[in-house]
Order: sequence, then C-alpha cells, then structure tokens
Amino acid sequence: MPDEPHQQPEHYFSASPASDDERRPLRVRLDGRELDLVTAPSVFSGHRLDLGTAVLLDHVGDPPTEGDLLDLGCGWGPVALTMALRSADPATRRVWAVDVNERARDLTAANAASLGLAGVRAAAPDDVDDDARLTAIWSNPPIRVGKPALHALLLRWLPRLAPGGSAHLVVAKDLGADSLLRWIGEQGADGGWTAQRTGSRKGYRLLEVQR
Repeated sequence: MPDEPHQQPEHYFSASPASDDERRPLRVRLDGRELDLVTAPSVFSGHRLDLGTAVLLDHVGDPPTEGDLLDLGCGWGPVALTMALRSADPATRRVWAVDVNERARDLTAANAASLGLAGVRAAAPDDVDDDARLTAIWSNPPIRVGKPALHALLLRWLPRLAPGGSAHLVVAKDLGADSLLRWIGEQGADGGWTAQRTGSRKGYRLLEVQR
C-alpha cells in the first residue's frame, strides 16, 4: 500500500483554517498577572506565548492615553489584551486586534470577553473603521508571509499612524530585522515617519517607527 501523502502544516496566516477548531486552555502571564485563556491550532504560536511577543511586551510601556490602539497580527490576542490591560480604562479602551485568520480573531474576541475587555475589537483588515485615529501600533509582524506581502502590510498600516503616534515592532535578527529597519526608514522619506532600533534581546530586534 502506498504511503499517505505528507500533509504540510497549515500557515497561521491562512484566512480560514481547515484544521479542527479544537479550543484548549492556556494559562499565561500578561501584564504581571496570571490569566486563563483559550487557544487553538492553526494560529500563530497557538500553544504558548511566543518569545518575540514576550520580548516586545517587556520592552514597551503603557500605551498612549488617547486615540485608538492597534495590534497588527493578533493571533490569540496577547498583545491586544496587554494593550487594553495597561490602559487607564481597560474595560472600554478601543483596541483593534487585526488578523486575516478568522480563527485568531474568534480566539482574541473570546479571550477579551473573558477578561471583561469590551473595547477590544477583533477585526479583519478591511473592517477597521476608516476614521480610527491610531496613536500606537504594537506588532510581532508575520515575517513568514514573505517580503512583498510584509512590505505591503506595513505600507497599509504605518501611514495610518496619527501625528505623534508610534509603532513598536519585534523581529528576529536572523529573519531580516536589520534589513527591514533600513527599508522602513527609506519609506519614511515619503511616508512621513522615522525608524530606529531601540533594543536587541534574545535574538530579536526591537524597532520603533515614529510619525
């Protein structure tokens, strides 16, 4: 009998994952507190808090007190939840949790609801309000989508930063963080922003874009 064909693992940036949506509990520490959340297969780092995300959350402080916040590539929600929890009004602060993966959005919405964070809005990219005034973007961007798609993603969202707003990105050094920083800086000549590296920890670069 011939061998069964090997099935490649599903990408976390698939819009509609085909794998079973098997919810499982995840106990994780966010914003200094132990939380009981849920996750599932076929989302980014679906079994734990990703190291790069942890580095990002350890690096950034409290988000701005005004304007909307954006978690770009939310996965099961650790960045969006932390943004809300660190806000002065965590129950109502509007945090856009954006992901092309519908399962990721469902998980983020469920986790936000379990914590009473009604301001977290899990949304597909096209569903973010056109008038949303983004004062902060925090992201562990999906590097593995490939350079053209990644560049298109950043050029879609960085221009939406409000004047004075900033984006904090975490990118693995060996996945092209330094070249990405140069590219973002080059785009800033036309886009109206500056970019700099603000830290390097555990093999990750921390990048800041200021509008």
